[in-house]
Amino acid sequence: MISKESKLSLRLQDREFPFAYIDHDREIARGIVFDEEKNFYFVRIHRDDSFGKATLIETAGGGVEKGESLETAIKRELKEELGAEVEILQEIGIVSDYYNHVHRHNINHYFLCKVRSFGEKNLMPYEIRDFHMETLKLSYEVAIEEYKKCSNTKLGRLIAQREVPVLEEVKKMLLIH
Repeated sequence: MISKESKLSLRLQDREFPFAYIDHDREIARGIVFDEEKNFYFVRIHRDDSFGKATLIETAGGGVEKGESLETAIKRELKEELGAEVEILQEIGIVSDYYNHVHRHNINHYFLCKVRSFGEKNLMPYEIRDFHMETLKLSYEVAIEEYKKCSNTKLGRLIAQREVPVLEEVKKMLLIH
């Protein structure tokens, strides 16, 4: 059963990296993806770049392409990153956050999505080469612990700040005890 509460709306600041200026906005579609057993699907990313060296957990998703609807973008991103065909159950809400390090304002549109099936992923070459992306299948509780564990870096804290409140909202929506 899914509750139909009001949409989440958060505006977060980057307190990890010094602010210089913001020169662009990025529309992003992100999915909280789950299956019949209420397992959740995330991506594990291993980075060693200007943000620092880090192993992270993150929801699947990415930039909305010009002329693309949010619904089309989330389905495309989940297919690319997880190999998942999904049913979009509802919009969870928007988290506005900043990455001062790359001078960017992110407008993250989160959707609650149920897995229909899994197939081949279609990762971009840089996602394989630079991020070594892999799929994680976790219970709600283990996912929260992973976010805490990955909060030992600046980027990990920014991601957890954005995603843990969304997962807490989903816990209420799906009536997870």
